[in-house]
Amino acid sequence: MENQFKREMKTRHLVMLSLGGVIGTGLFLSSGYTIQQAGPLGTILAYGIGALVVYLVMLCLGELSVHNPETGAFHTYAHNYIGPGTGFTVAWLYWLTWTVALGSEFTAAGLLMQRWFPEVSVWIWSAFFAALIFTLNAFSVKFFAEAEFWFSSVKVVAIVLFILIGFGAMFGWINVANSEPTSVLSNFTSQGLFPNGVTAILMTMLAVNFAFSGTELIGIAAGETVNPSKTIPVAIRTTLVRLILFFIGTIVVLSALLPTDVAGVVESPFVAVLDRIGIPYAADVMNFVILTAILSAANSGLYASARMLWSLADKETISPVFSKLTSNGVPLIAMTFSMIGGGLALLSSVIAPDTVYIVLVSISGLAVVVVWMSISASHFQFRRAYRIAGYKEEDLAYKAPLYPVVPIVAFILCLASCVGIAFDPTQRIALYCGIPFIGICYGSYYLNQSIKKRRMNHVQTSQSIKSH
Repeated sequence: MENQFKREMKTRHLVMLSLGGVIGTGLFLSSGYTIQQAGPLGTILAYGIGALVVYLVMLCLGELSVHNPETGAFHTYAHNYIGPGTGFTVAWLYWLTWTVALGSEFTAAGLLMQRWFPEVSVWIWSAFFAALIFTLNAFSVKFFAEAEFWFSSVKVVAIVLFILIGFGAMFGWINVANSEPTSVLSNFTSQGLFPNGVTAILMTMLAVNFAFSGTELIGIAAGETVNPSKTIPVAIRTTLVRLILFFIGTIVVLSALLPTDVAGVVESPFVAVLDRIGIPYAADVMNFVILTAILSAANSGLYASARMLWSLADKETISPVFSKLTSNGVPLIAMTFSMIGGGLALLSSVIAPDTVYIVLVSISGLAVVVVWMSISASHFQFRRAYRIAGYKEEDLAYKAPLYPVVPIVAFILCLASCVGIAFDPTQRIALYCGIPFIGICYGSYYLNQSIKKRRMNHVQTSQSIKSH
């Protein structure tokens, strides 16, 4: 069909696309903020809860995307099982998630370059990397998927090595050059279990959820996947196992080896830990790996945001110009519009890269959590509609277990993280920006529908007058 995507992604591409979207600034940079706020043990608990949330949401998404695989699927599910206004709003929220995330990714890349080129402004590097990622996405889907596979493979290997080195330092197998041997595990005791109180865990959940955002890319890419009924379940299981092992293992190492007063967002906690261990050139190598990882995440983010705009246009809810594809199957106009996030990177790096970065993370985190809530609610409603229509659950090609517990618990946990940011002055701006944005989306949808209805009535009236 003309103007439809090609199914060229295989299981390995889908798994690495999801990992590419997840393993970025959320893990490599903003995890330092979480340690600073929640403390070592609080951070481990926060990421443990985050892993549970993403696991439950992915179970819901797996059933929906196998039953109805299509590009930009989230808003279609919300449209069909919750309401058309919600579907429209979810699509724009997910677009916001990734365009704002692009801003944080490009800013983070510029911040990392400061280690080697402190005299060059962050915004110059941000602009350079924005142009690079746009160029990579302008090629065919097959080229993009293959490039993302190898990019993600590099950071997976790096994380495994970091965990091994970290555990070696924690248990004395590797000497820590810049610390007394007895102090390696002291983070869990010397600073108290929860230095800023138990509520700090709730306050940091949005940053944690931002770190896990990207797993849902499997649903976005379902329309470009070979044999989705087999590919998607395998990709979901593989991705979740790797994410939990990588994230929890990494956070344990960071929490054990990085003092709370050193953690932050100006420097990657990975680099800070390797500097502390004192392995020659390890910090510089990790800084380079993190840079490629962040660019990989930005690559996935631009892919996702452009596909969401294409899907909105394909459903005729926004201008059809965004649904146009190049001869290589790339939505170039939608991609160009989505690069607005690159402008946010320039703005944040000029004003205050360390504080505005957290604001970008918070806005993006809130948007993705609301999208996760819509996935949970869509799954809950889908299964009810499936039963009412007379179908048997046994006929589903992929069935999420423990219905309705899974979607209900997923929805409640996501809602709790949204409530938590109201108590964090740094992240509270996400509510000030996110809630009005949601209101504008609903308002514009229903206003547009009203205008369409009036035009239709006008046309019908004119035709009726002419017929007489």
